[in-house]
Amino acid sequence: MEKNPPKRTTVIDAIRGFSLLGILMANILIFQYGVYGKDELHLFNPTSWDLIGHDMLKIFVEGSFMPIFSFLFGFSMIKMKDSLTAKGLKFGRNIVRRSILLIILGFLHSLLWEGDILLFYGTITFFLLMFVNRKPKTLMIWGSVFLLLSIGISYGSYNPTPEDAQRMMSYVKETIDLYGTGTYSEIMYHRINSDPLGLPGWVVPIVLFILVPLILGALFLFGMAAAKRGRFMSPGTEKKLYLRYAVICVPVGIAAKTMSVILGTGHTWSTLMQAAGGQILAIGYIYLFAFLYAHSSEKSVIVRSFEAVGRMSLTNYLMQTFICVLIFYGFGIGLFGKLGVLPGILLALMIYTAQAVFSLLILNRFRIGPVEWLLRIGTYWSWSGRPKLRRQQNAAQVHPKTGAPLHKSPQDEITYTAKV
Repeated sequence: MEKNPPKRTTVIDAIRGFSLLGILMANILIFQYGVYGKDELHLFNPTSWDLIGHDMLKIFVEGSFMPIFSFLFGFSMIKMKDSLTAKGLKFGRNIVRRSILLIILGFLHSLLWEGDILLFYGTITFFLLMFVNRKPKTLMIWGSVFLLLSIGISYGSYNPTPEDAQRMMSYVKETIDLYGTGTYSEIMYHRINSDPLGLPGWVVPIVLFILVPLILGALFLFGMAAAKRGRFMSPGTEKKLYLRYAVICVPVGIAAKTMSVILGTGHTWSTLMQAAGGQILAIGYIYLFAFLYAHSSEKSVIVRSFEAVGRMSLTNYLMQTFICVLIFYGFGIGLFGKLGVLPGILLALMIYTAQAVFSLLILNRFRIGPVEWLLRIGTYWSWSGRPKLRRQQNAAQVHPKTGAPLHKSPQDEITYTAKV
């Protein structure tokens, strides 16, 4: 990794760090109850405090922080293109290499944990390439279309038959003992061969790769539009804009998600309210955090901590998985289904605090985190982790005999002739 890092403190880094806190708090439910078990909490003999904590997470956290990451992914994709184009480098080949690396990293990550998202991010990049050169207005229109589609698809999507409910219950009960006491190979065998949805194994990945882009596609495109409009580059001058979006989106998102919890998972409108509220609240969180950031001191340890975690987001995301599987799975401490929701939230806060300290220490010495450095090496095909600049054209493009510069302007040709 490169030493002597340049000073870099941006609101985008801080928002990314903030989103990782929410992602960890949402994922802590999956780590200790499973992807499907987190919605079948009654099978784990929860206390009343567990149920209250679970509802709070569903309202304020679940489904509202991964969309923030999607927004920032689209935002960063445009910024990467702008940076490479300004240096005279090709965007396509670099982003393709980066996507392939994310797919490989996501596949390896999925072998450890079933909640991986990197594989999807690497894949959806190829879809987003169709929108890279579109105008902000076009991106906003398409983003709105995807938002409406995702909400429409969610309507009544969770309405299981008695047979489906029984199959899901049996699956979750199997995981309670297996994940807490099983070896790595036993847990992987269960993940590959068990069927909680009653669908052929080859159907599930196809459904996910069709539905997930529809569900999260809006935030990717909104992030791309924000980058093209130059949002978040000058937080001090955009305070009113941030406040306007936050005041509208945060209350609406919380109200919709609260209604979803009140209606319950079996209600036809519940999933629709959860889907709509989750994405609206995500937008609200982005602008609310940006507003608070614009009013904060740059030297605040809280601000610097969020920025540090955000700059090492990939390293920290993977670190969260390694820590949590060792805490909850059988090949580690084996606390699967035993800790409880509120203690799980406290554990998430402790892990995040440790990551903030770790990130600050690393970035005091190095420019970027270790996994980010490896990703940049593969992306730019450079050991330094920086894009290779082309040689200066005026030094390379000269006449082989006279040494006269080629492809120059008429004024340059007149000047050169006069010197000769």
